[in-house]
Amino acid sequence: MSNKNIWNAIFSNQEWGKYPSEDLIRFIAKNFYQVENRLDVKILELGCGPGANIWFLAREGFSFCGIDCSSTAIEQASLRLDKEFPNWRQYGELIVGDVHNLPYDSELFDAVIDNECIYCADYETAKDIYNAAWRVTKYNGKLYSRTFASGSWGDGCGEHTGYNRWVCTEGPLTGKGQSRFTSLDDVFELVKNYNVDSIEKITRTENNMKNIVSEFLILCSKI
Repeated sequence: MSNKNIWNAIFSNQEWGKYPSEDLIRFIAKNFYQVENRLDVKILELGCGPGANIWFLAREGFSFCGIDCSSTAIEQASLRLDKEFPNWRQYGELIVGDVHNLPYDSELFDAVIDNECIYCADYETAKDIYNAAWRVTKYNGKLYSRTFASGSWGDGCGEHTGYNRWVCTEGPLTGKGQSRFTSLDDVFELVKNYNVDSIEKITRTENNMKNIVSEFLILCSKI
């Protein structure tokens, strides 16, 4: 099954989160809340899904674009925005598309968000996606990237399909196609065109602390 079909099925059959994470809110607040006219700030989300982060950007008055391979997700995100922000198309755009081939001009966005999107791509394709994100980001613009870390629950379980990549049979990525786990060394190679502002590890436990889910939160600037 293709990635597109997998995610269409997931978004059709599973309830998805409706609100952004605290660390994404902090990222936006730190970098852009002080801007006098927030509509002057344009933010792209890769793999926007049903639009939890897009909803937040619309609510806070920013211009935005969201792209996702799943037509189901884009439809769900659009319906939510239609209901809560009827004029959102005046400052926002949602499209079905391939994050590997971003259909945007260079230096268009003040920030690019990757909230567990690029981990779905194999390592070499992930390099290309980060490079594409760099291309469409303005100089002095920002990158927010959250991706599953090596050793997280599911890493090493199931079918091995490539470098650090698995069809997981355990953990939160079960049933979500091919998942790539990122080492710290990988991080620096993947975002080598950027200036790395910070790398943090977000960790939680599941099943009464039996299993550990770990993600890298990578914040970068284009300088």
